Amino acid sequence: MLDANLKTQLQGYLARITHPVELVASLDDGQSSAEMKELLQEIAEQSPQITVVRRDDDARRPSFSINRVGTDVGVRFAGLPMGHEFTSLVLALLQVGGYPPKASPELIERIRGLDGEYRFETYFSLSCQNCPDVVQALNLMSVVNPRIRHVAIDGALFQKEVEARGVMAVPAVFLNGEPFAQGRMGLEQILAKLDTGSVARQAAALEAKEPFDVLVVGGGPAGAAAAIYAARKGIRTGVVAERFGGQVLDTMAIENFVSVQHTEGPKLGAALEEHVREYGVDIMNLQTATALVPPARPGDLAEVKLASGAALKARTVVLSPGARWRTMNVPGEDAYRNKGVAFCPHCDGPLFKGKRVAVIGGGNSGVEAAIDLAGITAHVTLIEFDSRLRADQVLQDKLHSLRNVTVVTSAQTTEVLGDGAKVTGLSYKDRTSGSAHRIELEGVFVQIGLVPNTEWLKGTIALSPRGEIEVDARGQTSVPGIFAAGDATTVPYKQIVIAMGEGAKASLAAFDHLIRTTPAELSAAA
Repeated sequence: MLDANLKTQLQGYLARITHPVELVASLDDGQSSAEMKELLQEIAEQSPQITVVRRDDDARRPSFSINRVGTDVGVRFAGLPMGHEFTSLVLALLQVGGYPPKASPELIERIRGLDGEYRFETYFSLSCQNCPDVVQALNLMSVVNPRIRHVAIDGALFQKEVEARGVMAVPAVFLNGEPFAQGRMGLEQILAKLDTGSVARQAAALEAKEPFDVLVVGGGPAGAAAAIYAARKGIRTGVVAERFGGQVLDTMAIENFVSVQHTEGPKLGAALEEHVREYGVDIMNLQTATALVPPARPGDLAEVKLASGAALKARTVVLSPGARWRTMNVPGEDAYRNKGVAFCPHCDGPLFKGKRVAVIGGGNSGVEAAIDLAGITAHVTLIEFDSRLRADQVLQDKLHSLRNVTVVTSAQTTEVLGDGAKVTGLSYKDRTSGSAHRIELEGVFVQIGLVPNTEWLKGTIALSPRGEIEVDARGQTSVPGIFAAGDATTVPYKQIVIAMGEGAKASLAAFDHLIRTTPAELSAAA
């Protein structure tokens, strides 16, 4: 099951185990059970602290539990935790074996303080990039608090369960037999759902914080860069984010981040957070900004109000709330997102080399995407709702010169089709004749624009007709002391590398503003 290189790495990790661990297997006569038996034996060979026993005491077979000998501490896997879940297996072995989990003391105490009995079941897929976050968070919780138990279940091996419970996507989490959550979640998000009193406690703690020199709103690439550049100046820096990492976390493959040939969104998001924390930045995650109160006069403090009821004060603010892709709102679009439905031809186009794709949208971005994709894919069908393309004529001329592009106008997309695992086609209606059509393809690129997350800023700072924050060359908004960066601004080309550069620039401009502005209380005293 494990090659020589992987065994060597595993041996190094397992050397950190301080408590004896027992792998308790429940097997049958099937091939998967044979593979699990082989895997467990190979793991045990890498550490004298690990032993394997077979008890067949669990109804799910094949499955195995990882138990700390002589205690109630343990986790269970139903199925083979390979692929993306192999890291979850290694972390479970370490944590059950006594290696301290990488979580803040505050979170650990919150987990220990949960009252009641919790029985979690998580259905995962070996090809799912979002599943490990959920599995690892719940495993950690079960190690810290014995009243919490968790089993991670490979849905492909237990299809009858999946069908009986109506699981259509992973990760899907059940608590005490009832649906609890679906989709990517981290430890803090799970705790927030369980500990209902935490919102009020966190709001009180946030309200009590001293004013920041620079407060960054948004934890995507722009926000992370802004926080790092501010903190390096030695000033009090905070980041308040609804989800640290932002839209990057939903990106499967990133192949245009300069100097990094390939990475994945969740991996980059984790690296951004780790880098920001290295500078002692106060990260306030899972907090939604609802209003900005600009300083009343030069040198006064700005205020950012949060959905929890708390308010944060700062001498300067860098806004980087990001944007979300404008969607078609048709059946199948959400179900096949990252399974053939994509939004970034620059990022994901190479993954569709030699395949058939559609581009939705006939503006500049849609036509540019079609031109770009035509050089990679076998065929591109561009679908435009209007009776004509809206892109610049020079782009249209280039598009019509390409032999492997078909343009369909006056067409309304009605459904994204798939086989449950990936996109297989697209349906649209001819708006002139009313006739229905279907195209067989493997990918759909939606290019009908971005929606900036700026609804909460209307009436406070200048926004473009598209809702983007208007900024100058320094990232300054219409309000002195309030800066902005990233996909929510009027800066063109919404790319990770551009957002990072703009975040750094806005942060430097904020610092320059700070050193040239006398705080209002000092001005009054003078």
